[in-house]
Amino acid sequence: MADMPYRATVITCSDRAADNVYEDRSGPVLREALDGLGFDVAEAVIVPDEAEVIATEIRLAVADGARVVLTTGGTGVGPRDVTVEATRPLLTYEVPGVAEAVRSLGSANTPLSWLSRGLAGVIEQDGNRAFVFNAPGSRGGARDAIAVLGPLLVHIVQQLDGADHDLSRPASQG
Repeated sequence: MADMPYRATVITCSDRAADNVYEDRSGPVLREALDGLGFDVAEAVIVPDEAEVIATEIRLAVADGARVVLTTGGTGVGPRDVTVEATRPLLTYEVPGVAEAVRSLGSANTPLSWLSRGLAGVIEQDGNRAFVFNAPGSRGGARDAIAVLGPLLVHIVQQLDGADHDLSRPASQG
């Protein structure tokens, strides 16, 4: 099992942020939180709302050793919200409870959180395994995501590496 710090990448999916029309506000929230959790966080990645570009960046992050890939933006119901469509085909399997928990937490502040279609899941690619989550593109949505994910991320990566569910026992014990 790899020692901390695990590598993480945050990908902001926004036409306006990619065109420097709009300041990325949610990506820095996620990057700072991951850094505070002890992750080695890659440089900021900002891409337009183009499914193939988003998918390519996710694949590159996993190929580069990211164990956690968080996207932000593009999870709504608008015609340019394509992050979910870019992510879903890359997943080996989904972890739906995580996305449901983020939407539920956000609903305490705004009913709009129920419109987020974000996914959580695992990508297995060329021998690499990474957890991927699509966070909403607002600061509040990013904070809700990290509130749910923060206590889980190290355990998720350890599980991907074969650790036992009871982290007080080594994976080799039954």
